[in-house]
Parts: sequence; C-alpha cells; structure tokens
Amino acid sequence: MEWKVLKTEAAYQKAIKRTLEIFNAVEGTNEADELALLLILVKDYEDKHIKLPQLNPIEVIKLKMEEMGLKAKDLEPVIGSKGHISSILSGRREITLKMAQKLKDYFKLPEEVFLHSA
Repeated sequence: MEWKVLKTEAAYQKAIKRTLEIFNAVEGTNEADELALLLILVKDYEDKHIKLPQLNPIEVIKLKMEEMGLKAKDLEPVIGSKGHISSILSGRREITLKMAQKLKDYFKLPEEVFLHSA
C-alpha cells in the first residue's frame, strides 16, 4: 500500500494496525522502510489530533508522596521549609524552576510535569 498523510481516524487506525503487523521488520527490507514511514505518519497524526490531559503538578506530588509513603517533612530537602511545602501543596505558591528540577530528580518524573500550572 502507498501511504499518505493521515487525515482521518480510520486512516490512523489502519496505519496503527499495519505498524503493529510489521513492527519487527528486518532492517534494510521494504517492510522496514514502510515501518519508518508509518511511525512518522502516526506521530504526525497524534501530534495534531490527540491531546493528552494536562497533569496537575500538585496532584502528581501528592500521589507520588502517597505511593512512596512520604510525609510533607520528607520534601524539605527538595522544596524547602515546612511553610514552603504547605504553600506549594495547597496551591498558594507556584513551583519554581529550581523546585521543578529537584522534584524531577526526587520523583524520577519529567520536569515538565511540575512546570504546568493547573
């Protein structure tokens, strides 16, 4: 099949199906070339048509704290004083770039998660 820019959901689904069929194509084959093209077309379609929900950074922090069994005081080395932590977790204070970088390392999540305001 000759592939073109994906403009409809049906074309996208067809491309996804074919991508899965040839996912393990051997390098240097026609199928490998087709797979490379399909991956570009699929990504292009997804970038234009599929929007991921924006994460609330405060909810992410609270969820990660719960998962890891952490208390607010455990975040002092990352965020600062108890007052700072409280104002961040309550939404009264914005997460700074420096905090986002520390939270990224601490929770092993992409920095962008902490940079978007809800």
